[in-house]
Amino acid sequence: MRFLVIPLGLAAAAATLMSAKPAEARDYKYCLYENNDTAGDCYYSTYAQCQASASGRVAYCNINPRYAFAREQPQRRRSYR
Repeated sequence: MRFLVIPLGLAAAAATLMSAKPAEARDYKYCLYENNDTAGDCYYSTYAQCQASASGRVAYCNINPRYAFAREQPQRRRSYR
């Protein structure tokens, strides 16, 4: 029995490590604010998702300031030589 458990555990650990994705740095578009907090929970891609989380609570949704005032990345110019 011991000879079966160890290989299965190693296989499960290897599968977990291979399927893990790297963290993605992303600014979501909407934030949920509750009780006039200055910092909201900004984990919502759509306004409908945010409204569903705010439903039944004293909370409101607003656009994420980091998303609204994000600078557009400058385009790199190609040099033709």
